[in-house]
Amino acid sequence: MLELGTPAPEFSLPDPDGQLHSLAETAGAFVVMFICNHCPFVKHVRAELAALGRDYAERGVAIVAINSNDVDKYPADGPEQMRREATEQGYQFPYLLDADQSVAKAYRAACTPDFFVFDTDRKLAYRGQLDGSRPGNGVPVDGRDLRAALDALLDGRPVDPNQVPSIGCNIKWRPGNEPGYY
Repeated sequence: MLELGTPAPEFSLPDPDGQLHSLAETAGAFVVMFICNHCPFVKHVRAELAALGRDYAERGVAIVAINSNDVDKYPADGPEQMRREATEQGYQFPYLLDADQSVAKAYRAACTPDFFVFDTDRKLAYRGQLDGSRPGNGVPVDGRDLRAALDALLDGRPVDPNQVPSIGCNIKWRPGNEPGYY
């Protein structure tokens, strides 16, 4: 996992229409999430992801979602399906394709979903789970952990350093492209 305080790795990635996106220049906080279309863990929380996008954009948080899966082996995660997913779920944040998987490696993303929150100085303040809900465990999907981190940053308070790592499907690496940090 990236160490807290690590500067946000830069990137420029296309959305399904080919428009390039990078981290915003300024924001009250930055959220970089690694998701995909087919993962049951992402499907379980996608309504909350859309709600986060709506709730925190109004508060000056810059949010991007990144799909780093091998779309040749997992065509359900391809650009056309990403476009459809973003529209159907009402994502108000860019949903980007990391085709060469370099951004996932730079962030040391391990699974979908995986969340990274950076402060106004683009220093990592939170890397962990959305909340304690998992498919079938009966815990409500409410974004509690991620929302607490964002609220702390926006209110000028420190983020709780006790953070629970995300759990989900492994990122689907291209053959021979697996990172060395596993």
